[in-house]
Amino acid sequence: MTYPIVELRQYTLHPGRRDELIELFDRELVETQEDAGMAVLGQFRDLRDPDRFVWLRGFADMPARAAALARFYGGPVWAAHRDAANATMIDFDDVLLLRPLGAGFPVPATRGSALPSSRFVATLHFADAPFETFPEPELPPLASFTTAYEKNTFPALPVREGEHAYVWFARFDDQDAMDEHLARVDPAATVLPLAPTARSRLR
Repeated sequence: MTYPIVELRQYTLHPGRRDELIELFDRELVETQEDAGMAVLGQFRDLRDPDRFVWLRGFADMPARAAALARFYGGPVWAAHRDAANATMIDFDDVLLLRPLGAGFPVPATRGSALPSSRFVATLHFADAPFETFPEPELPPLASFTTAYEKNTFPALPVREGEHAYVWFARFDDQDAMDEHLARVDPAATVLPLAPTARSRLR
C-alpha cells in the first residue's frame, strides 16, 4: 500500500539510551499506533550516531493524520508509556513531512521478530526552493520522496517548516554491501546509514 503522507522522524537521545527506547517502542508502540489509524513503516538505528533513532510513519492523508495522532497521543497507551519514552529523548522535532514520488515503499505485509542483516541508506537533498528536477540517485532507489507542502494538522508534534527536500532510500542485503555503496558517495552528501530494528516492517 502507498501512503500519500510519510514522516521521516529523527530523534536525538540521551547518551546510551537508544536501545532502551527501541525495546519500549518495538514492544508497546507499534501495533498500538497502527490501531489508531497510521502505519509504522520502519524503525532504525543510525549507524553513524549511537544516540539517534530514526523511524518512518505513514498516513492516508492529512485529515487522517490529525485524527490518528489525536487518537494515539490522547489515548491510554501513550499515557502509560510517554514518561519512559520521553525520558530517553533530547529532541524529537527533526521531522520531515514527505510525499512519495511513485509507488512509495514496498512494505512487507508482516513483521519479523529477529534482528535482520539488511541495511538501508537514506540520502537527503535540500534546496532553496521547490525542486523542479530531482538529483539523479547513484542507484535505483527503493523509494523516493519530496516535501509535502501541507499545513501541520497536529501542531503538538512539530515538523520542519520551510524545507524543500528530496529524500531517496536504498536497501542492501548486508553491512558490506552498504559500505561498498557508501565508499562511492560524496563525503559532503547527507546520508543516514540505517540498521532496521527487530520489528521494523522495512527490513
